[in-house]
Amino acid sequence: MRRIGVGERRARLGVRHRLARESRAASAVEVARSLVALHATDPATVVISALARLRAGGPEAVESALYEERTLVRLLGMRRTVFVVPVELGPVVQASSTRALIPGERRRLVRLIEEHGIAADGDGWLAELEDATVRALAARGPATAAELAAEVPGLREEITMHPDKSYGGRQRLTGRVLFLLSAAGRIVRGRPGGSWLSSQYQWATAESWLPGGTAEPAADVAQAELLRHWLAAFGPATSDDVRWWTRWTVREVRRALAKVGAAEVELDDGTTGYVLADDLEPVAAPEPWAALLPALDATPMGWAQRDWYLGGHRAALFDRTGNIGPTVWWEGRIVGGWAQRKDGEVVFRMLEDAGAEAVRAVEHAAGELRGRLGGIQVTPRFRTPLEKELTG
Repeated sequence: MRRIGVGERRARLGVRHRLARESRAASAVEVARSLVALHATDPATVVISALARLRAGGPEAVESALYEERTLVRLLGMRRTVFVVPVELGPVVQASSTRALIPGERRRLVRLIEEHGIAADGDGWLAELEDATVRALAARGPATAAELAAEVPGLREEITMHPDKSYGGRQRLTGRVLFLLSAAGRIVRGRPGGSWLSSQYQWATAESWLPGGTAEPAADVAQAELLRHWLAAFGPATSDDVRWWTRWTVREVRRALAKVGAAEVELDDGTTGYVLADDLEPVAAPEPWAALLPALDATPMGWAQRDWYLGGHRAALFDRTGNIGPTVWWEGRIVGGWAQRKDGEVVFRMLEDAGAEAVRAVEHAAGELRGRLGGIQVTPRFRTPLEKELTG
């Protein structure tokens, strides 16, 4: 069995994740293709993830790919998380991961509609409301949730959630209906209402935003296709890594690994990892590189088993719910964290002694990031201990 040690895994990460300087990408869509998907729960993550891997350009390069060229699309995907993915992978993500969310969410909403006396036939009423919402979007063009609710009366119906909890209360059906329509691929998230830091998106019909969209494949075919792309970027990975990243069942993971003909390799800790069958050749280490990656970046969030690049820095860099904050990288491993102060200055702290060359490279990366942000100040939506301390 081929053995792939930590050193080679870090080399693969630097090259394939476009972090080594000689591997930088020419466009935002190249970045997304290299990583399969960019985390988009926090809109800033998408932009800063791309900037860390682009040869040149600022936030406008990402906005252009999303809203002008439309080579990237924002959608709900693996782990019920919002991602930005290359347009050609959108149907694969929908079929492999998003589609399975619909039956349970729809049953819950139908039950709530009936329990609140909105309609006796909750399923039929909801189907009519979904169609009316899509028709309104098709007629008027992109619109925010509030604009749609003003135009489609059913979206303004309210339900009470968690009445016995402090966080409970009345809420409109708008968000839940838009969730179902987007999960079904009938509508997509368009431009945000404000800057690229905003998550108040306009919605558009899939046909108008992505004309000539590709039909979704069968679930098992889509899962194999998604895994093929993911292993090319993140392999070697264990079956636990695959299951964590996709949130598939054990059976689905095994089936997808078999479909792509994944090859087994031995990792340094003695566990079995998987790579594509044509990806067994050694990967040479790139020139030394440093990178500043944002909170929830796709690279540190790519594996369930993280010791080989995270080391002992979890407590400083993760929040209580498992979200990673901004990280400093040197040659394929995390060596510190960073933050941005109100005046725009990018500051960092090394959490281990990586040497003088590393510090100089990180200082250069920090200056480069500040310049490419063009004076915009970014605060992660998920604050971590070190990030709070650096900005405090």
